[in-house]
Amino acid sequence: MQPDPSFLLEKLNVTLPLTGLYDAPDPAAFAPLVEPRPGAKRGECVFSHFADWQKGRTVHLTSANFGCGGAGGSLCGVQRTDRADFIHFLAIDEGLKASEELMGRWLDARVNFAPARGHVLVGPLKADQYEHLKTVTFWVRPDQLAALELAAQYRNAPGDPEPTIAGFSSGCGQLVNFADLSVPQAQIGATDIAMRQWLPADIMAFTVTRPLFEQFCLFAEGSYLTKPFLSRLRKARGGAL
Repeated sequence: MQPDPSFLLEKLNVTLPLTGLYDAPDPAAFAPLVEPRPGAKRGECVFSHFADWQKGRTVHLTSANFGCGGAGGSLCGVQRTDRADFIHFLAIDEGLKASEELMGRWLDARVNFAPARGHVLVGPLKADQYEHLKTVTFWVRPDQLAALELAAQYRNAPGDPEPTIAGFSSGCGQLVNFADLSVPQAQIGATDIAMRQWLPADIMAFTVTRPLFEQFCLFAEGSYLTKPFLSRLRKARGGAL
């Protein structure tokens, strides 16, 4: 059963709908659906559907129709055949790494998600599909992001995996490319400037694994969410974060 994050969302005034990423066998369960348009130049960015998510629509991706090549590799397990050209494009044409050699090493080391059920669904949370949920993304402003980073730290102990990471990746990769999805962990996302055109200028992504989402849903009275630090910040912002 999907837990309820309402307490956390209310205290942090998170109003944009959360986005789930699912690996599920039946895309019909996520209707209404939208899919990448075949033939779009360089492939259609997953985040071009940000407005669809706000309207309750889910993006359906498969290994045969995934939009841009970044989503194919990061979300759908598609192996690129143009490795040298891709490395040149990222490192030289777009200038994202200091050399092609460094970009190649990054490609070799990155963790790519490979769906087990053939369908990747990105969109509003579906309570009846919770068993297929992999990650949850909060769309937040800077103050809210800071408060969520504290939430990720709240139950983390010395020696546990780092609770929040901010890895170099495509924006879609940041939705799911954790080393271990069974670990409570968060990723600061929407740091890929290629996809930020689709988001409001003041919005960042904070993506959490399902175990961390479950921790977030345990918050109640007594945590920092009801204490003076956050109250003073809220007051400084005119009543809302």
